[in-house]
Amino acid sequence: MTRHRRRLEVWNYIAIGLMLAFMVFFIYPSARLMWEAFYTKKDGFTLAGFAKFFGRSYYLNTLINSFKVSGSVMVIALLLGVPFSYFFSFYTLRGRRALFVMALLCTMSAPFIGAYSWIMLLGRSGLITKFLAGFGIRSGSIYGYYGVLLVQSLKLFPLVMIYMNGAFSDIDNSLMEASANLGVTGVRRFFRVVMGLTMPTVLAAALIVFMRAFADFGTPAIIGEGFRTFPVLIYDAYLSESGANYNFASAVSMLAIVLTAIVFLVQKVLTGRFKFTVSSMNPVDKKRPRGLTGVLMHCYCFGLVAVAILPQAYIIFDSFRDYKGQVMQSTYSLSNYRNAIRKLLGRSIMNTLTLSSVSLVCIIVIAVLVAYLVVRRPSPFNHAVDTISMLPYVMPGSVIGISMLVGFGGFRNLPLLGVGTMGIMVAAVVVRDMPYTSRSSTAIMMQIPLSTEEASISLGASKLKTFLLITVPQMRSGIISGAILSFVAIITEVSSGIFLYSNNTITLTISTYSSISLGSYGTASAFATVTTLLTVMSLALYMLFTRGSERMRM
Repeated sequence: MTRHRRRLEVWNYIAIGLMLAFMVFFIYPSARLMWEAFYTKKDGFTLAGFAKFFGRSYYLNTLINSFKVSGSVMVIALLLGVPFSYFFSFYTLRGRRALFVMALLCTMSAPFIGAYSWIMLLGRSGLITKFLAGFGIRSGSIYGYYGVLLVQSLKLFPLVMIYMNGAFSDIDNSLMEASANLGVTGVRRFFRVVMGLTMPTVLAAALIVFMRAFADFGTPAIIGEGFRTFPVLIYDAYLSESGANYNFASAVSMLAIVLTAIVFLVQKVLTGRFKFTVSSMNPVDKKRPRGLTGVLMHCYCFGLVAVAILPQAYIIFDSFRDYKGQVMQSTYSLSNYRNAIRKLLGRSIMNTLTLSSVSLVCIIVIAVLVAYLVVRRPSPFNHAVDTISMLPYVMPGSVIGISMLVGFGGFRNLPLLGVGTMGIMVAAVVVRDMPYTSRSSTAIMMQIPLSTEEASISLGASKLKTFLLITVPQMRSGIISGAILSFVAIITEVSSGIFLYSNNTITLTISTYSSISLGSYGTASAFATVTTLLTVMSLALYMLFTRGSERMRM
C-alpha cells in the first residue's frame, strides 16, 4: 500500500510543480497586469477603465467585430481544412510531401507580413488588381471585414489540416469495414463515422483557430481600416502616439481574458460529450484516387494551397527587388540581403534557432504531462492546471509581452529572467504557444484505451515506465501534430517578443517587424524570406528523420 501511494504522489508532485511554474510565469505577471486595471497612482482603486469601455459603443463594437470575424474564420477554416485533410489522409495524392510542406508554409509568415503581402497583391494598386483592371475586371476591396476574413481563413486552415491528419491516421480500419458492411459508405460514412470518431480533434482545432483569429493584431490593423478589433484596441491603448492609457488597456485585457476563457470552457464541455477511446492497431488503407474524382481532389488541394501561398511567393519575389527609399524599383539585386546582414541577420538566425528549439522541448514535455493529468488522473486541481495552461493563448501576444514586462521589469540584471534575456523570451513563448501541443495531445490521449496501460502494469511495469514506454508512443501523432503547430507559432512570434527583446536576443520576425516600422520593405522581405528558408530546412530535417515511419502518415 505504501509503495502504491508513493507512485501516486509522483503525479501529485508533477501537478504541483506545473501549477507553481504557471503561477510564476503567468499568474504573477497577469496579477500585476490586473493591478494596473484597477489601480492608478492618481485615483487609487478605480473602475474608470471599465466604465470607459462600456460607456462608448465604439469600444463595444470592437468586441463584436472580434467575435464576428473569429467565428467566421473558424467555420471557413474547418470547411476548407477538414476536406483537405480527409483527401490527404485517406488517399495517396500525387506530390503529397510537397503538398504538406506548402500547406505548412501558408502559415509560416507573421500576420503583419501576410497582411502586407495581400495588400501588395489585391490592394488598390496591387499586382493582381492592376492585372484584372487591364481586362476591365474589378477585384473588389481587400480592406475591411471581408479582407480580414480572406487573409485569416487562408492562413489558418492548414492548422485544421495538421490537427486532423493526426486524428484521421488513428482511425482503425476495422471500423470503416464494419460501417461498409452495414451499408454506410461514401458521404454518409464521412459524416456519421469519420467525423464522429474525430470530433474531439475537430473541436480542438476549432478552438485553436478561433483563439488565433481573435488574438491576431497584425491583419486587422493593416487591412481592417475602419473594421477595428479587440487586439487593435488594446495595442492602441498601450502604444498610442497620443499617450498610453495603461489603466484602460489593462481593463480591456482583463475583459478579453474573461470572454475567451468562457469560449474555452464551452469547448471543454462539448468535448466531454465525445469522450471515447479508439484502437488504431489496424490503420486505414489509403486509396488511389481515380477518374474525375481524383482530378477534383488534386485540383482542390493544390488549388487551395496555391492561393494561400501567394503571399509567401510574393515576399520571396520582393526580397530581390531594389528599393529607393520606400519606392519599389524595376531592377533586381541582392542589396536587400546585404542590408539584412548589416542589420544583425546572423544574430537573428542564431537567436531564432535557440528560441525555437529550447521552447519546443519545454512545450512538448509540459503539454504531454498536462494531457496525461487531465485525461488519466482527472481531478479539480488537474483540470485547474489544464485551464490555466490554456488561458495564455486567449490573450493577445502583445498583452503577454506587456504582462511579462510589468511582472519582470524589475529583474533586468538577472541572467535568466531579466527583460532582454533569452530566458524571459523562452518563458513568454512557452506560455503563449503551448496550447497547440496541449490541445492536440489531450485530444489524442482521450482516444487511447486505458486497457493498454492496465495490461502493462499487470505485467509488472511501473506506472512511470508504462507512461514513458506505452502511453507516450501512442500519443505520437497528436504530439507531433501539435509540435509542428507550436513550431510554426514560435518561429513567427513577434507580438510578445517585441516588448522583451534586446539587440542580443533579436529574432528574425522582430527584425522583420523593425524593418517594416522603419519603411525598409525590401530588407523586411529579405528577413521574411530567410525565415521561410529556415522553416523549410527544419521541415526537411523532420521528414528525413521520420522517413519510413507512420507518424504523420506521409
